[in-house]
Amino acid sequence: MSEIAYVPRPAIQTSGVPGSRRHSTLVRITHWIFALSFFGLAVSGVAIILAHPHFYWGETGGTGTPSLFDLPLTTMLGGPSGWGRSLHFLAAWMAVLTGLLYVVSGIVTQHFRRRLLPSLADLSWHSFRASVLDHLRFRRPVVEDSYNVIQRLSYLTVIFLLFPLTIITGLAMSPVITSVIPQVVTIFGGHQSARTIHFFLADLLFLFLLVHIAMVILAGFASRMRAMITGRAPVRKELA
Repeated sequence: MSEIAYVPRPAIQTSGVPGSRRHSTLVRITHWIFALSFFGLAVSGVAIILAHPHFYWGETGGTGTPSLFDLPLTTMLGGPSGWGRSLHFLAAWMAVLTGLLYVVSGIVTQHFRRRLLPSLADLSWHSFRASVLDHLRFRRPVVEDSYNVIQRLSYLTVIFLLFPLTIITGLAMSPVITSVIPQVVTIFGGHQSARTIHFFLADLLFLFLLVHIAMVILAGFASRMRAMITGRAPVRKELA
């Protein structure tokens, strides 16, 4: 089979016109509220882990019992982090409600179908290869508000798989929720299993956040931030 030639994209520049519509008001508001709640989840999550950096599998587990694995961290004095749990609970519900509003709005306005759902052509080997080369060569898209196939699949995976699983495993650790819906915890094999899975899911989300920030910087930090604040992105023209 012959090698598929990669055709470099033409150079582009930003014009001085005000810009094109990129993000709706609802998307911008939910984005920043979710960013704030995610920060609260990260800070409180670290405090909770420092209070007990040991993870177990099954229904029970605690100080003095065999653990599945331990993090090489110094346990905080004073036992469980009360403020960490309170902040984690508050930030979690902020994230859930904001995320739910974003998802419902995205479905109703067909935001996901128009901006994130890849077509059959996007799922071809050539499209994947071009996307990988764009990332490796730090190329910016010709269309400012476009996403390549890797970005689209990544966003869809995070929105419709990682976040829901993180929420469900979080609920599985709540005695109030599990007393009403015990199936929430039994499907994971116990409270401690849910906590361990929740930890790894949170790690994946944090890794996605780091990659997301890196891609924003590489794609043009000022223009991307302006678009998420004002809703408009500068119009970029191809050089003749």
